[in-house]
Amino acid sequence: MSYQKPGLLSKHYDELFNSLPALETKTIAITGTTSGTGFVAANACGKLGAKVILLNRPSERSKKGLSDLIAMSPNGNFNQVDCDLQDFESVRLAASELENICPEGIDVICNNAGVMALEDIPTKDGFDVQMQTNHLSHFLLVKLIFPLLEKAADLRGEARIINHSSIARKQPKKVLEAKYLEKKGGNLGGNGSSMFFGGARWLRYNQTKLANAAFTACLHEKLNAMGSKVKAMVAHPGLAETDLQSTTVKDGGMGKWITNQMMKTGQSREDGALGILRCIADPKVKSGQFVGPGMGGMFTAMKGEAHCYPLEEFYDNPATKNLLWEKSCEAIGEKFEMS
Repeated sequence: MSYQKPGLLSKHYDELFNSLPALETKTIAITGTTSGTGFVAANACGKLGAKVILLNRPSERSKKGLSDLIAMSPNGNFNQVDCDLQDFESVRLAASELENICPEGIDVICNNAGVMALEDIPTKDGFDVQMQTNHLSHFLLVKLIFPLLEKAADLRGEARIINHSSIARKQPKKVLEAKYLEKKGGNLGGNGSSMFFGGARWLRYNQTKLANAAFTACLHEKLNAMGSKVKAMVAHPGLAETDLQSTTVKDGGMGKWITNQMMKTGQSREDGALGILRCIADPKVKSGQFVGPGMGGMFTAMKGEAHCYPLEEFYDNPATKNLLWEKSCEAIGEKFEMS
């Protein structure tokens, strides 16, 4: 049996989209827009009038993604910027390009891109491929473009940093460990693929999604302390039907049969994008909130409307936040000082 997407129907997307305000004055940058929730968010922002920056690794998929967005939203303002999150130098070049093409500042950076349960391999920078893609490169990107966010906030009243976490932030561990943020790619437990019994692939993924949430807690605390108009939020998509499952099955991180069965209980990619869309555009969402279909266990947070919740204590605490910030700065080789 090969894995086939179940083709789930959207139940809540249209209602949310129709409730969102126009975005004509906004510049919104989104990582990972070739498919899935990032594509949905980029399309929605284009339809609402924003200048949309698409941050993707250069590939035929990114070209097709841009072409599809233009076809779906012919009046949209889409701008493609090459950004390979598995390469810090590429992130630096992308940030430099953003400075050139966004003189008006950036109103929203949505750190959406992610990979799941991949093999225990290092990036060219030496870090776990999941941790660098999902967190470390986003940390670097936010650090580099923070002046553009501040500029937009000064000009238009606010700016937003949005991270994308997961139900997996809770399983199999709720404790962030330093080694997963260190230059130990390829030496972090091997390729065990058991999702329910702590397989090493899934533990590494868990640590990245925990890092996404902890990064948000760090940002919210620091931004609040400095009285900034920049806000920090985090979302999760529930169990959304995206290319993540296909990629993970192909890489050996999930079995075809269990994936087929599990995804029947999920939701469409459009409904999976509700959390990041609310974070991007809903004026009711506040800094320091977690937005998603639920915050309980795996089975109670798989699908549904996206609601706002407080950050959780298992990552919103001094020890975890200090570890996350210090190790992330160490990884990118720069201090990220906010004042």
